[in-house]
Amino acid sequence: MARTVKVIMFYKMIYWLGQNYRNPSLKMSLNFLKKSDNWSLKELEDYQLKKIKELVNFSFKNSSYYNAKLKEFGVSPKDIKTLSDIKKLPIITKQELITKNKEIHTDFKFEKVFKSVTSGSTGTSLEFLREETADSFNRASIYRGYSWYNVNPWEKNGYFWGFNFSFLKKIKTKFLDALQNRFRVFSYDTKEFNSFVKKAQKAKYIHGYSSMIYQASKIINEKGLSKPKGLKMIKGTSEKIFENYHDEVKKAFGLKIISEYGAAETGIIAFECPEGNMHINMEGVYVEEVNNEIIVTNLQMQSFPIIRYKLGDYIRVSKREKKCTCGREHLILDEVTGRVGGNVYGKQQVYPSLVFYYIFKNLMNIDGISLNYQIIQSKKGMLKFKIEQNLSNGESLKLKKEIHKYFKEDMEIEIIQKAILHSFKGKLKSFISEIDE
Repeated sequence: MARTVKVIMFYKMIYWLGQNYRNPSLKMSLNFLKKSDNWSLKELEDYQLKKIKELVNFSFKNSSYYNAKLKEFGVSPKDIKTLSDIKKLPIITKQELITKNKEIHTDFKFEKVFKSVTSGSTGTSLEFLREETADSFNRASIYRGYSWYNVNPWEKNGYFWGFNFSFLKKIKTKFLDALQNRFRVFSYDTKEFNSFVKKAQKAKYIHGYSSMIYQASKIINEKGLSKPKGLKMIKGTSEKIFENYHDEVKKAFGLKIISEYGAAETGIIAFECPEGNMHINMEGVYVEEVNNEIIVTNLQMQSFPIIRYKLGDYIRVSKREKKCTCGREHLILDEVTGRVGGNVYGKQQVYPSLVFYYIFKNLMNIDGISLNYQIIQSKKGMLKFKIEQNLSNGESLKLKKEIHKYFKEDMEIEIIQKAILHSFKGKLKSFISEIDE
């Protein structure tokens, strides 16, 4: 017992030393967020308006891109008097963040900045500079979510992420993981995976790509491996959490997989509370829902202002009247339905990729059929549906009927059952288009 306490204190000391060096303002941000966790909706929105005014004014003065854009749209920072006034500003896309990167960056000399690079999972990677206070605020937003589950970031944790098989990178990753009391699996061969499960017995939380957590859960359940018993949280991020992930994960780890939603350029957007609701991180972002798509403003980052950014996800924000039994008044994100993705081409018509969400949602809600899927289009007028499950004749007919409802005779389909969807090297994409648009 004494040794366990010493180990915990050691990692806690390493964590605080690293944090004070890299993110000196994190503690202040976390204290603020724990206080604002109990704010009323009006207090939260008053704070958002204050931050939006500051951000627009700062960007107008220090970013040549926003200075020109505001003038082009005939908007002055003084015109932002209510939250809805933000709609007077133009929506910006990732392509613009990349092509106008230098102009968007502000010329203000921040004391400390970090280089950030997005994963490039949507096709093109984005590089930008984020000031220390914004970086610390984002980390504090994550840790506030952890605190809802009584989890401390320095506690032993298992990590599922895309990995590189380069020997030197593997060694470096293992060293950095060791400093953070973190362990991960680099392959799914029996010896290494059993070692991961053994380490998980002492872990307090597991996090990473939801598809990889799900796959690990399947292996644990299929092999009848010993189930970890001391976990306080299992967090899935960066990917869609399919409905039937939950049963498999809960059977393997004893807990429901919860969701953290965000992006490198926006910061944390929402975090799931113990009552199962995704609370918007209103102190960090302002979220709009426009034609089912999320438009995000990062309220904390000034080095590379993100104002009314079209992130590329379909969402549904709950009505303001919806209240969570956890007591928090932060607005709730009812659903993140997936990436907008590319167009889906029929023989004659073009469809939004959102149709796939409705196909599988209807199957679940009407017929009680929950499926893990990936759709690939390599030729116009043809779709390949990869389904992880083995379908009965009846289930297969219902899936075909639901697909036909949306595409009629405009699409030829192929259904592949018992398909492997996970590459373990990156994010799982629900829809992949191989058509050069």
